[in-house]
Amino acid sequence: MKVELVRVNDAFHFEGSGSSEIKVHTDGSPDIGGSNLGVRPMELLLMGLASCSAIDVVLILKKQRQDITDFRVLVDGDREQEEGTQRKPFTKIHLIFKFAGNQLDESKINRAIALSMEKYCSATAQLEALATITYSVEIATV
Repeated sequence: MKVELVRVNDAFHFEGSGSSEIKVHTDGSPDIGGSNLGVRPMELLLMGLASCSAIDVVLILKKQRQDITDFRVLVDGDREQEEGTQRKPFTKIHLIFKFAGNQLDESKINRAIALSMEKYCSATAQLEALATITYSVEIATV
């Protein structure tokens, strides 16, 4: 896997691309001279984790003919500064999987998420070596 990151302005705005034709913009915070023209890199890590798992979950639930009318994942990451550095890696990450749909089977949803988190999602495998990753589920019926 390869990606390319190209500087867009004379500050911290970058455009990234990979195997798709979609461009992703990142930027630094205004505190360091950024312009709010993209997401922060650490936010992008959380988005990557959520996206990786969400794709797995939707694939599994589609095969099980679950009628999902709305699906979203909220992610909250706690960071702690490493002593003697400016680095602040994630130490805890919590995902909230929120579903709405017709006659959703809670056991199928829970199993799909567990399979993603424990077997399929490579982003989870990458991040769980350094952070405790937990999740919860919310299901609304329509």
